[in-house]
Amino acid sequence: MKKEPIYVELPIRADMDALWRHTQTPELHERWDLRFSSITYLPRPNDGSPQRFRYRTRIGFSLDIEGTGETKARTDLPDGGRLSTLRFGSEQTISLIRSGGGYWRYKPAGEGVVFSTRFDYETRFGAAGRLFDKLLFRPLFGFATAWSFDLLRLWLERGISPASLIRQALVHYGCVAALSLLWLYQGLVPKLLFAETGEAELLRTAGLFAGFETEAAYVLGAAEMCAALLIAVLHRRRWLFALHGAALAILCAVALATAPETAAAPFGPVPLTLSMLGLGSLAALTLRDLPDAGRCKRKPEAPALSNTPSNGGTRDDIHLSASIGN
Repeated sequence: MKKEPIYVELPIRADMDALWRHTQTPELHERWDLRFSSITYLPRPNDGSPQRFRYRTRIGFSLDIEGTGETKARTDLPDGGRLSTLRFGSEQTISLIRSGGGYWRYKPAGEGVVFSTRFDYETRFGAAGRLFDKLLFRPLFGFATAWSFDLLRLWLERGISPASLIRQALVHYGCVAALSLLWLYQGLVPKLLFAETGEAELLRTAGLFAGFETEAAYVLGAAEMCAALLIAVLHRRRWLFALHGAALAILCAVALATAPETAAAPFGPVPLTLSMLGLGSLAALTLRDLPDAGRCKRKPEAPALSNTPSNGGTRDDIHLSASIGN
């Protein structure tokens, strides 16, 4: 089963030494990298030895994945850049990753640094493990790496702590999830599944769509379900939340004009509209400086070496196979 190494690249407007410090110091590294809960450097026998480390990742349900690795650094590349190669692995039987290796590259570029990583790993659990890795784990691992890189970028460029950015992201995505579910529920349950229990009657009372009230409720329900999908997919577009607010205002006005008595209902159109407007406002306000994995480049530049089993090389001229433990 063919697999592509994970690659992430992002330009960061920061001093080379600052970027190096934030990525090579365990206490700083673990603050921005979602892949690790803690990183601890182990004592070195001498300055020329690779730096060994122990890592731990919480996966929930009171379970931790622990492993060890070693890293080597080069700070004298011809282009003025730096390179840090690493090997890592875990002996825990619950760890999907058995062993792996890769690198971090720091390439000077104008007023900043192009920071990139490329790594690969071997999995446990045979064909089932390889399939799970290909379909779910590897895409999520790559996304977490890219999202973490942008978190680091915002920390260095904007001076916003990773903890604050993570809290902001949780608020944003929580609001988006709640809005999507509310639109989905309002479109599916009272309009598509049980239109005759109230929605069609409201349209009938309003004198709208005479003779086609049920069909109109279905169309409106489908539109609201589309709104749920749009919010989930386009939640980074500020204009979408303005459109969301306008649609809510129109629907609430129509409901109150049709059935004024619903204004006093505890879970009627007024509290529902105000709640959804509040969620939309919070989602829009938390868009600024929101980490985005989409800012990262996910494929290296072609030419130097082909990524073929015959030479073990990669398109960015570094052999991952030399970094992967046995």
